[in-house]
Amino acid sequence: MNTAGEYRHELKYQIDYIQFLELRQRLKTVMRPDIHTDAAGHYLIRSVYFDNLNDKVLREKTDGVQRREKFRIRYYNDDLNFIKLEKKMKYNNLCMKLDAEITQEQCRSILSGENCQWMLEHPSGIIGELYCKMKTQQLRPRVTVSYVREPYVYPAGNVRVTFDSYVRTSLYCMEFMEPEVHDISAMDNPEDIILEIKYDAFLPEIISHMIQTEGIRQSAFSKYAACRRFG
Repeated sequence: MNTAGEYRHELKYQIDYIQFLELRQRLKTVMRPDIHTDAAGHYLIRSVYFDNLNDKVLREKTDGVQRREKFRIRYYNDDLNFIKLEKKMKYNNLCMKLDAEITQEQCRSILSGENCQWMLEHPSGIIGELYCKMKTQQLRPRVTVSYVREPYVYPAGNVRVTFDSYVRTSLYCMEFMEPEVHDISAMDNPEDIILEIKYDAFLPEIISHMIQTEGIRQSAFSKYAACRRFG
């Protein structure tokens, strides 16, 4: 459980498949795969994001608000034995994430908005905060986002590089915990990949040089915003 994080730098790029192959080949010479991946070096992420009826979170993103936050519930590789509520805060190119583990029963309660009084008594502050914002800001589950992640790490600078592909979405948030989710591709070009680079105080020069590829430009791509295009 991360209850007192620090801001990290976050850079995003939307790249095509050829650029992905080139970058991955370079980075694998100095970075190692994340230990939580499967034999193919991947894991599946499924999240449900919260927003209100006025689309506060979405509008702050599209309007370029410098300081913003969003709540989501997330699990990995279809494993419902480990579910996290996360609060992600952004300030320009800096980000910080706080999280708390929740049970399947608690997750269903939050998604349905029923019998949620337990949230105020939970030891994690972000769970109580979400409850208050569900009441005062009318935050509700708005969209499900799924994708496959290929992650690499580098010790110096605490660098984490991820390639996210097959970004898919569903507006039926109550399917979030079901074995079968009826989702569709959220990308204009389904083969495009989202490159994300996160690091602490500095990005090592060797990594910086490796990601310098012709045609790649930093992007403000948001999976949440891309998946909200459909409703």
